[in-house]
Amino acid sequence: MAKIEKDDVRDAYMDVRSDSTDTNWALFGYEGDVIKVTTKGVDFEEISPLLTDEDRAFVFLRVISGDELSKRTKFVLITWCGNSVSPLKRARISADKTVVKSVVESIACEFMFSEKSELNLSHITEDVKKAGGANYGTGS
Repeated sequence: MAKIEKDDVRDAYMDVRSDSTDTNWALFGYEGDVIKVTTKGVDFEEISPLLTDEDRAFVFLRVISGDELSKRTKFVLITWCGNSVSPLKRARISADKTVVKSVVESIACEFMFSEKSELNLSHITEDVKKAGGANYGTGS
């Protein structure tokens, strides 16, 4: 099981959760067997170029969910496991996600992706909206 740089990951987690910063996502990657903050950003489109078929990583993401009557901030944890990751490392990612979730505690939805096409913000937001339950919009 991987180790985690708890303080740095917690700081990035709190930065994404904060309403007083522009940070909308944080990427947690591996340095050897240690999970650490790789980078943070504002625009969702910045994430995809950072992930390759050889990478394992976790993305903590802020999304706005709801309808025209009620907008809510929700948080998502994305587990990325590229298609070229070895079977042994692929098998370890579930245990490593547990380590990440010891710091990243408040999430509305979780996703596991291995294809860049899956990194689609509108699909992620739609799934978060469905998971959120009641939507009282006018339908327009």
